[in-house]
Amino acid sequence: MPPLLKVENLKIYFHMPRGYVRAVDEVSLELNEGEIIGVAGESGSGKSTLALGIMRLIMPPGFIEGGNVYFEGNEILHLPEKVFNSEYRWKRIAMVFQGSMNGFTPVYRIRDQIKEVLEVHGYTGDPDQRVNELMKMVNLDPSIADRYPHELSGGQRQRAFIAMALALNPKVLLADEPTTALDVITQTHIINLLKQLKKELNLSILFITHDLALMSMLADRIYVMYAGRIVEHASTENIVKNAKHPYTKLLMESVPDLSKDYVKGIPGSMPDLARLPPGCRFSTRCPFVMDRCRAEEPKLRRVGENDVACWLY
Repeated sequence: MPPLLKVENLKIYFHMPRGYVRAVDEVSLELNEGEIIGVAGESGSGKSTLALGIMRLIMPPGFIEGGNVYFEGNEILHLPEKVFNSEYRWKRIAMVFQGSMNGFTPVYRIRDQIKEVLEVHGYTGDPDQRVNELMKMVNLDPSIADRYPHELSGGQRQRAFIAMALALNPKVLLADEPTTALDVITQTHIINLLKQLKKELNLSILFITHDLALMSMLADRIYVMYAGRIVEHASTENIVKNAKHPYTKLLMESVPDLSKDYVKGIPGSMPDLARLPPGCRFSTRCPFVMDRCRAEEPKLRRVGENDVACWLY
């Protein structure tokens, strides 16, 4: 049985004055039915661009350079825009954008915005009743739908946007940092809500965040991205307990620990994606760098139960 969603060698570039920015460079991943996978990495690693590419929402100067995206075995990246929009976008694959205020129009009530999604896609039932059902589904009182976005708390807005994403019963939800700028308690509520939706709706979720500790509470498997590439992939347990790639290990060590009076960071910064260093993209920051790392770029290979792109192995 093929995976529900499969991304194969996806390349998304941006044509900038300083050159081509390779934001996503030959990325492959799979999402199975009823599964939650995580995509982790620092800001600038290409996580959000990957999700926008799957939804075909890359705007100029960005463009999809190559690769394929399959949904239930059918290639969807190269479908005519009209077909993709009517058959896949929001109906089968929906997205929760980073920062719910970026997704809502501030001058319309929540109810009207969800109803617009239903109407555009030809929903034939009672739209108000459907909105009420969706609000209850995300543990909100239906009356909240009659408010404007700025009248809601950050957690309420995020739940309302998740409700809008679920309006047409999609099979896949792309959640791009849905807990950003929320307090720890509200973050936990959102995580528990996504777990609940997975169980009740058999929803498959691609969860994007830079917070590996948060991701470990939710994801079944984790892909770690760095500078546009996947550098490690394994089950959540193996990433947390037995990470192989130096970048993944440093990400894990960057998680705040209340038993310590300091937070460990990763030295250096992400390379310019238009002027990538030769060899391994992490070589300029890696504590274990070797001569070979600066000359040849490693490919993903199986190491124990992890897939790792590193010359240490």
